[in-house]
Amino acid sequence: MSDEPKFLRLTVELTVEVLDVDALQAAALAEIRHPDADLNEEERTEQAELVRSDDSGASALQWLIEPDHVLQLVEHIDEIEPREAVLGVEPSDGPSEEEEEEEAHDHV
Repeated sequence: MSDEPKFLRLTVELTVEVLDVDALQAAALAEIRHPDADLNEEERTEQAELVRSDDSGASALQWLIEPDHVLQLVEHIDEIEPREAVLGVEPSDGPSEEEEEEEAHDHV
């Protein structure tokens, strides 16, 4: 096997239903306040305000997802390491028609 690095780009699209925006925001605010968060006081204040002012919960959810969480979806593999992560969370109108059809088949 070659010593040349090999990279794979993993793309995951996930639609979640937010059941409790307040709880989601509280969890994100706890992460922002955590001493290990790599933020100065001004950044903490700015990020906390973003989370509190976003009624969709998208800003809060961004604080609660890390690349390692996604890697845990791949079982029994220790041979991969995250090198770059770009995370985008945005409001959605709900599951796509395809997702709703798959869900209906799962319940039959």
